[in-house]
Amino acid sequence: MSDATITFADLKLAPLIQKSLQEENYTTPTPIQAQAIPHLLEGKDLLGCAQTGTGKTAAFALPILHKLATNKPFAGKYRPHVLVLSPTRELAAQIGESFASYGRHLKLRQTVIFGGVNQYSQVRDLERGVHICIATPGRLLDLMEQGYIFLDEMQTFVLDEADRMLDMGFMPDLKKIIAQLPDDRQSLFFSATMSSNISDLANTLLNDPVRVEISPVSSTNNLIDQRVLFVDYENKTGLLEELLKEIDVERMLIFTRTKRGADKVAQVINRAGHRADSIHGDKTQGARSRALAGFKRGHTKVLVATDIAARGIDVDGITHVINYDLPDEAENYVHRIGRTGRAGAKGMALSFCDATERGTLRAIERITKSKIYVEMDHPFHSEAASQSRDEARKPGSYRGKRTGGFQRGGGGGGGRSPYPPRNDRNDRRDRNDRNDNAPRFNESSENRAPRRERFSEDAPKPRSRNFGDNQAPRPPRRGDRPRSSNYKEPT
Repeated sequence: MSDATITFADLKLAPLIQKSLQEENYTTPTPIQAQAIPHLLEGKDLLGCAQTGTGKTAAFALPILHKLATNKPFAGKYRPHVLVLSPTRELAAQIGESFASYGRHLKLRQTVIFGGVNQYSQVRDLERGVHICIATPGRLLDLMEQGYIFLDEMQTFVLDEADRMLDMGFMPDLKKIIAQLPDDRQSLFFSATMSSNISDLANTLLNDPVRVEISPVSSTNNLIDQRVLFVDYENKTGLLEELLKEIDVERMLIFTRTKRGADKVAQVINRAGHRADSIHGDKTQGARSRALAGFKRGHTKVLVATDIAARGIDVDGITHVINYDLPDEAENYVHRIGRTGRAGAKGMALSFCDATERGTLRAIERITKSKIYVEMDHPFHSEAASQSRDEARKPGSYRGKRTGGFQRGGGGGGGRSPYPPRNDRNDRRDRNDRNDNAPRFNESSENRAPRRERFSEDAPKPRSRNFGDNQAPRPPRRGDRPRSSNYKEPT
């Protein structure tokens, strides 16, 4: 039976899970669901390479729920049976919502663990006992070190968005967590890209896995109308305001490169008369949750986000995605625009590109193997940016795809600073060759002893600037007796 004709009824899931799927109006599985679920029901390890929006959450959630519904294990104190690791809080919360939706008729307990909030309710859930634990690596390690969670009874381990975890620097945490997992377990590994580092991690985690690859990262949805608008950087705000006048905004997602830029763009949109909010890593978890909830309910029409939320926002009905700034990594472009054009609906992706971002645009077109249509019918079109479209990016440029160097919040290595380089060797030589007897601060060489003789017994006494050749009087000290005009020295 081919993937195109298979239905959820053919997957032999538990009846109560089938009932939940019918209530959600799910009849036909996506390709990754049709290929992955049969293998997972057999207890095999899985290596899935799929981009966001392909339905991979249901691909691992449904067989996990089926296994728990069939075996009915006891939820022990601090010892969950299923662990799902997610790189971001938003994605962890959405995975938890999916498990709760698909397993609404099952008597299973679950909890979602992430940082940025008080741990009391999370510890309380673990103490009562849960079957499923969805967590981010940082808070999970904190609770493990405090003795609130143990992994010795773990049956299924899921690592979702592995490439994003490595990009966010979670590799040391992952190694600590994996070291605590029992050998007898089922492991599921999902990633949108498959670099050498990710392959090495998968090899250490999986045992004779089944490989499922759907929609490689270079592919984009044909239902998405992609356009690039060349504009000078200082005119991006004006162009955004102009587009908001022309577009009938139903649900729009805007991406910026920086957190400060996200707040600034949200303020501009609110002044233009549209309800907008921003979401990024500097906001508290409560503020991020409220912003995302308002966007889902339709109370907020426009949500401005940084790339930290590019794979964590799973909201239906997004009609427009705007790249206010092109992403630092070309691969993130696919994940950004993948927020629209879902479930057979059409979507539009508009990308603002200034002259300094043409290298990133070139990389995006190279990885997607297609030219993006240039939209010139707007009042802020920049000939300087458009004429430089086919020029190669200069080596070491700090804009476009960054590998380090001059970047906000980043480490060294790679890229080149836009400021002129300082000759540190000459600077150190100048300091080392400095004359020790040279005047320092505002003193002259006459009034100050050489550096090496300044504190010796034979060092000349400094002259007073206020009392001529006489020594300056000792300033009064605490405890000195006050002297009156008729005070006489004792004999």
